[in-house]
Amino acid sequence: MSSAVKAGEEIPELVKHPTTRQLVQYAGASGDFYEIHYDQDFARGVNLPGVILHGLLKAGYLGQLLTDWIGDRGTLKSFEVSYRGIDVPDKPYRCRGRITKVDGKDVELEVWGEDENGQKTTLGSATVQLG
Repeated sequence: MSSAVKAGEEIPELVKHPTTRQLVQYAGASGDFYEIHYDQDFARGVNLPGVILHGLLKAGYLGQLLTDWIGDRGTLKSFEVSYRGIDVPDKPYRCRGRITKVDGKDVELEVWGEDENGQKTTLGSATVQLG
């Protein structure tokens, strides 16, 4: 199956539509109750535009991008991200990826999350094994 993919190809994007309610739910599930993720006044008080998405939630979205693409034809072997900007609820968060290298069954990808203006706010890389 890996011969069907080529370096330079983009994988199908995933667009998420996070809400403040989802941030509260994620805080409860993850145990990350830092007020910048659910308290608008607190977030503005520390010079943010309002509440912002959890970094690990954005990583989870990018993980979903990868596992949706892989499906049952392979395994996610490694995955890492770096946060470069903030994202806010009630705006689309676009997850994208591109194949950077194919070596037999191993496929390396760059992945990233974009805000509604197309700014890359989360950068990452992954290795998957297909076939």
